[in-house]
Amino acid sequence: MKFIFEVRMKPGYTVDDYAAAWIRASEIIQRTPGARGTYLHRKIGSTDTLLAIATWASKAHRDAKDDRRDETVRAILEKHAQNCEVTVIGEFEEPEWSVLPAAIADPAPQQP
Repeated sequence: MKFIFEVRMKPGYTVDDYAAAWIRASEIIQRTPGARGTYLHRKIGSTDTLLAIATWASKAHRDAKDDRRDETVRAILEKHAQNCEVTVIGEFEEPEWSVLPAAIADPAPQQP
């Protein structure tokens, strides 16, 4: 499943500030059972907005996560709460439908 949220920086806090702390917290969170990676995207044409996509084995795994257990993660989330506006977009299942270019969907064998 995917957990997706938008992060908008408040004045005086940059996406680079957020990203540096996000990496530290994410490295810890990714040790949680069921964690399958997380991605942070810059919004094109915006200097203050990011999109985060966290992948989990299931909703139950994500719901079982407790960020308060780790002091570093807790401190980072508290700092973000003061410096960012986070909008949860939602929780989504893995794709049921996809259309990919042929080169991606059925890659040709690599020649030695």
